[in-house]
This record gives sequence, structure tokens and C-alpha cells, in this order.
Amino acid sequence: MKLRIGLPSLRCGPAHSVLIGAFVAMRGRERFRLVHYSIQSNHLHFVCEALDRRELTLGVQSLAIRIAKGLNALWKRSGKLFRDRYHDRILRTPREVRNVLGYVLSNSVRHGIAMADGGTDPYSSGRWIDASIQRGAELVQTRSPLARARTWLLSIGWRIHGRFDRVTRDPAFASNG
Repeated sequence: MKLRIGLPSLRCGPAHSVLIGAFVAMRGRERFRLVHYSIQSNHLHFVCEALDRRELTLGVQSLAIRIAKGLNALWKRSGKLFRDRYHDRILRTPREVRNVLGYVLSNSVRHGIAMADGGTDPYSSGRWIDASIQRGAELVQTRSPLARARTWLLSIGWRIHGRFDRVTRDPAFASNG
């Protein structure tokens, strides 16, 4: 989902907080689940699960409205926030899911944003991709603002093609499997 031209960056503390609040508010939905995200300066990437196409549309619309209201209030503005309708793609195979997770969670690298310590982008859900993988000296312990994946493809199936060592520097991700 792309922002209209001329708006402030989404990769700053206050805007990030608004987005996380919107993600948390969506967490309790049964028919639509936001499972992963990447926040870039002027656009957002989401990986979602939905009961069907209608529920996907309703879920993304609801999320977009929450985000628009929150960011418009933060930036003391009104009107349309997003440039156009969101783009979606239905994922059907474990490889497609793993590739999309790799693309979304390492999207900052594609935009030339390097993590100072080579770690996970703090503006993505990469830190929760697998809380059992140790990242540096500490284990990821903060609670995710997202819904837990329920479909086989997004919870287990993608791992057939290898887990991620780290959601970091290499856009294709390293595989340890």
C-alpha cells in the first residue's frame, strides 16, 4: 500500500507507533489475520491470511481505515492517505510463501536501508518470524502485535524450503535448512 506523495516517512517513532496500534487492533479478527509486515518510508507490505477473497478485501480495508485515521490525526491532516488500491497476490505453494516472506521481511535492504548491526529491520515483523531462533546474544521476547498464522502454508509449509538464519542483509535470505 503506497502513500500519497509528499507525506512524512512511516519509518519514524510516532508513525511507527500508530501503525503498530492499528496492527494490534486487527489481531482479534477471526476471518482476516495480519501475519507479517514491512514498513518502508512511503509504503507498506503485508502478508495476511483470510477466509476468502471477500474477507481479505474487508480486512485490508479495515486496516487501511485504521491506519489512515491514525496517521491523519498524527500529521494533523485530512483526506486520502493512500495513492491507490492495494495490490494483492494469492499464495498457493510453500515456495511462494517463503519467497514472499523473504521479499517482505528484507524489503528495507532492497530500498538501501542497511541495519547498523546487520540485524533484523525494526520496522518489520522479521523479529517474530521464529522466536526460537537466537538473534545475536538475546532471544526475541517482545510480544508480536500480529495474529499468529493458522494456515499450514504460512505457519509450517514454507519451512520445507528452509528457515531463515536471519531476516537481514541478503534479500534472498540465508537458509539453514
